Amino acid sequence: MVARGKFIVFEGGDGSGKSTQLKLLSQYLQEKGVPVFLTGEPTDSPFGAQIRCCLSGRIETDEHTIAALFAADRLDHIRNKTSGIERKLSEGTTVLCDRFYLSSFAYNGGLVPLEWVIALNTPAMELLTPDLTVYLDVPPEEGMKRVARRGEYERYETLERQKAIRAKYFELFERFGSREHIAVVESGSNKEQTQEKIRGIVGGVFGF
Repeated sequence: MVARGKFIVFEGGDGSGKSTQLKLLSQYLQEKGVPVFLTGEPTDSPFGAQIRCCLSGRIETDEHTIAALFAADRLDHIRNKTSGIERKLSEGTTVLCDRFYLSSFAYNGGLVPLEWVIALNTPAMELLTPDLTVYLDVPPEEGMKRVARRGEYERYETLERQKAIRAKYFELFERFGSREHIAVVESGSNKEQTQEKIRGIVGGVFGF
């Protein structure tokens, strides 16, 4: 019987370096002989495509709708029979995911009632809890500098909003800390040093 894969989520504000660190960790794990699947939210599904249009401003909508779209996208992300997280894990593949339900709580939950957002995501929480959530912590000012180098901004990418999102994440860590397996890692300018910290934490999950 194939051993279940590990489910590791990366969280953080915009410009925190999640995409870079996910790729570096994927390379490291594969060198260790661990099969890895990289994914993220919003997904590439039709649900995710609608979310991306909302975030970029191509579709005008409100925060309640965005929160509901994320919840639907997440359930499909978990249960999809072709490329869903559950299927990958059952095949023995470790899944590295860029954002999961804590992102909805931090981003949407600061603009609409948090309890409502949690209720929307309760089915996903009951289906799947990450083996590890790595939160990459970067000062919002630095994160926005990194975003600025990209040359375009999305819905939540203002300094004021990023400060509120960071504060909300730490409130969530207090609330869900006993349920979730969360590691806070300072995401400095040296990506190799940040990756070394992450590898040390992830090693504990795999017993390296």
